[in-house]
Amino acid sequence: MTYIAMPKLNCKTGLKARLLLKDGTAIEGCGFGVADTRVGEVVFSTGMTGYTEALTDPSYAGQILIWTHPMVGCYGVPEREHEYCGIPLNYESDRIQVEGFIVSELPHPNHYLSIGDLNAWLERYGIPGMFRVDTRYLVRKIREYGVMMGVLAVFNEKEEVAWSELESRLKVSEKYDNINFSYMVSPKNVVIHEPMDKAVATISVLDCGIKYGIVRWLLRQGFRVIRYPCWTDSKTLIDNGDGILLSNGPGNPAVLVEQIKTVREVVESGRPVLGICLGMQLISLALGAKVYKLRYGHRGPNKGVVDVLTKKSYITTQNHGYAVDENSLEDAGLITWFKNIDDGSLEGVIHKELPVIATQFHPEGGPGPHDTTWVFSKFKMMVKNGGGC
Repeated sequence: MTYIAMPKLNCKTGLKARLLLKDGTAIEGCGFGVADTRVGEVVFSTGMTGYTEALTDPSYAGQILIWTHPMVGCYGVPEREHEYCGIPLNYESDRIQVEGFIVSELPHPNHYLSIGDLNAWLERYGIPGMFRVDTRYLVRKIREYGVMMGVLAVFNEKEEVAWSELESRLKVSEKYDNINFSYMVSPKNVVIHEPMDKAVATISVLDCGIKYGIVRWLLRQGFRVIRYPCWTDSKTLIDNGDGILLSNGPGNPAVLVEQIKTVREVVESGRPVLGICLGMQLISLALGAKVYKLRYGHRGPNKGVVDVLTKKSYITTQNHGYAVDENSLEDAGLITWFKNIDDGSLEGVIHKELPVIATQFHPEGGPGPHDTTWVFSKFKMMVKNGGGC
């Protein structure tokens, strides 16, 4: 076991924290949020801001998130009343979705929209956090060895959680890739959102864990948005929507067997379709392409992509641990649309014949940038033209 602790720990919260990784790395620091023990896949995000959006992003369900920027919590937690069409502007769902949150330092917040601090917010939602940690070391490890399972324990500094107890907890926990997280984060009932003015069309959403930012941009386009649970049948989606959006969501797309079948029927219906993140992976799998797991994923609001059709490059927000194999597109009837500038992985596809477009990145850019929000305008034109661009 490789044991690492910050020197002269002074935990202002009265809580200590321990993180044990699958490879035996043991990290000790201070705790915040709630005193609890959680298991999850340990990942990192490269954002400087946007922690409220990331923590409430359903795509992070089942994961322990490390934030690479050293000072996290500076602007506190914004009020929910800052909204658009009834949807909060600074949150991607109604609750924190991560299993745990790890930061280097936890400063006192100062912002005119802040109604509380990060510590109290995590405590309210029952999420353990860890600070006074060398997050650079953790990120270097994940970049070298890949994402891995870990267990995070936060406890009163007068007590102690034994490393052996954490090791036992980790051994009996199910692997992240085998769990169907979409069923956990999907709405249990149909949810309808109305635009500010008369709707130009209705969009059916297969909601596997959609980010509020996507809903907001659909509303800005003038769409009426109907979010359906991720187990909804294709006929319902097709019959009730002029276009269909296949949402982002957490976990391994390969475990969503029923959704893959549904998506194939949706795509073959001829309705205009936009897939985002997990939605792109489901489209690809439904048509016979292959998906693989990235070594450490793409997570953060600073990821460059290039449109191979126009040769223009954009900065995008991303949060995915899986990618579509570009070499498997031909037999699926798909062509490359976007590629990642850093590693060349596939970031967008277009169907050769059907009105289907998809991006691996998030064009809504929560919290930013908004370089690619024009993707929603392109989808709107497809819907208004009955499938044409």
